[in-house]
Amino acid sequence: MTGDLLKIAYSPCPNDTFVFDALAHGRVDGAPGLDVTFADIDITNGMAERGESDVLKVSYAVLPYVLDEYALLPCGGALGRGCGPLVLTRETGSGDAALAPGGAGLTGRTVAVPSERSTAYLLFRLWAAEQVPGGVGEIVVMPFHEIMPAVRDGKVDAGLVIHEARFTYREYGLHKLADMGEHWESTTGLPIPLGAIIAKRSLGAPVLTRLADSIRASVRAAWDAPDVSRPYVMEHAQEMDPAVADQHIGLYVNEFTADLGEDGYAAVRGLLTRAAAEGLLPPLGPGALDFP
Repeated sequence: MTGDLLKIAYSPCPNDTFVFDALAHGRVDGAPGLDVTFADIDITNGMAERGESDVLKVSYAVLPYVLDEYALLPCGGALGRGCGPLVLTRETGSGDAALAPGGAGLTGRTVAVPSERSTAYLLFRLWAAEQVPGGVGEIVVMPFHEIMPAVRDGKVDAGLVIHEARFTYREYGLHKLADMGEHWESTTGLPIPLGAIIAKRSLGAPVLTRLADSIRASVRAAWDAPDVSRPYVMEHAQEMDPAVADQHIGLYVNEFTADLGEDGYAAVRGLLTRAAAEGLLPPLGPGALDFP
């Protein structure tokens, strides 16, 4: 902590700035103050593994590596339906760059991903294990906003994209090869767990409970008066079209953001248990997901 402020790191993406606007600007009664750092998910995942912040937005896939030091908060994160990562290639018919439809087209190919510890990449690995005979080729990590230009320009064969790329990939002349969320939902019936909010266990149960209550209040405030959060959202939205920002928020801020609930926790356990069974992640310890 910095004085009485909690050090927190989350992305500049519209869903995070929408969720945390009221809390970050002192408009939630009784809430702890925040010292905010903006960082891409690959950066915050690494920060969590090094214990560098009190509160972090991270990929669910990083939880098995950090839950000794951090607790999963039951709110503030990103889960949902119809919001999974996409595998993109250049448009079908664009010469040598075009890949065969389905997973077979990725065999031996170079794929850009936003983080090797991201939930997107974990969902991709679970999908590829079933759908890509012989496996993909080289995996290249790059910031998510660089992936679509890299695919368009032929620097990589395919890209795994997240966030607003779901709405904008056609503007880059790209083609959706597969939807990781559709695969996850069709095989599990569960929502797609993407991003989690975690906080240091050393803060103590009273502070963690206060923080969770404050995040819920911040979410409700944003829903009740969305125009109030718009300046904060657009300030950090990297020149995003306001309509795309609204779509982004509508997709990733939902009932699971206010509270994980039974289905949310089932989705998280399901993802991490399945990944551990495939040898992709360490197994969770007993009670690892319990909130103080």
